[in-house]
Amino acid sequence: MIEISKVIIIGSGPAGLTAAIYAGRANLKPLVFEGVQPGGQLTITTDVENYPGFPDGVMGPDLMDSFRKQAQRFGADTRFENVDKVDFSRSPFKVFVGDKEYKALSIIISTGASAKLLGLDSETRLMGHGVSACATCDAFFYKGKKVLVVGGGDSAMEEASYLTKFAEKVTIVHRRDTFRASKIMQDRALSNEKIDVMWNSSIIEMNGDPSKNGLESVTIKDTITGDIREHKCDGVFLGIGHEPNSQLFSGILKLDSSGYVVTKSDSTQTTIEGVFAAGDIQDHVFRQAVTAAGSGCMAAIEVERYLESK
Repeated sequence: MIEISKVIIIGSGPAGLTAAIYAGRANLKPLVFEGVQPGGQLTITTDVENYPGFPDGVMGPDLMDSFRKQAQRFGADTRFENVDKVDFSRSPFKVFVGDKEYKALSIIISTGASAKLLGLDSETRLMGHGVSACATCDAFFYKGKKVLVVGGGDSAMEEASYLTKFAEKVTIVHRRDTFRASKIMQDRALSNEKIDVMWNSSIIEMNGDPSKNGLESVTIKDTITGDIREHKCDGVFLGIGHEPNSQLFSGILKLDSSGYVVTKSDSTQTTIEGVFAAGDIQDHVFRQAVTAAGSGCMAAIEVERYLESK
């Protein structure tokens, strides 16, 4: 007979593991499936300087390891396993890991979102060592430096504008000769004297050694002439958007036009009673570790109240 958990948490990161801490302290004995990237996006981040409580900063993987240990201390069962399928048609809800079935009276989804990347091996190797997908997180490290922003949409314009508060020069690299960003975002970026644009250009390689100085330059291809050149820079920010990790819930939960799980106002409650969503899987605005942790706390409290009401 399959044991029925009070709550299963799908995904980790600040949202999932904070939910596990609160659920554990509420004696709900949460079962956490940490997924393909245990600890979430912070595990590919080096220095985290904006998480409260760490005046000297903390390494991303170390921070998430502390989250996990704290959750385990309060009875969370954390497993480095990936959920392949779910059945939310009735309670208890079903979750499948391979051919193994688990049941729970409530679910917290915290599968997060992944930054869209260019797909270069060097990009992955240098992530956190001169390559970033979050200006709000990492701009501070580029005071007085020269950086590139890849993209042509609102995300790229927003990243570029934010970076000008710190960087000496920001260059937007775009593969076409026009932006797809909204006019107001384009105007804001292009009117900033610190920002210039490299039109019809695509980064085909990122050069540097993560064990030494990190990123030192990029190799750029002209998308019209095919000419290839090297461009020195201190950092590259990927502004091509994020992809919510919501494929598992397509056709089951209500998703918005971008694929984020829709939750009720001022709540983590999804369109299915007893199923909650926290962190970047439902937040396409802030996308910060501290806001994800906050929504994980909200989800656990809402789960506790939901179970009490039943």
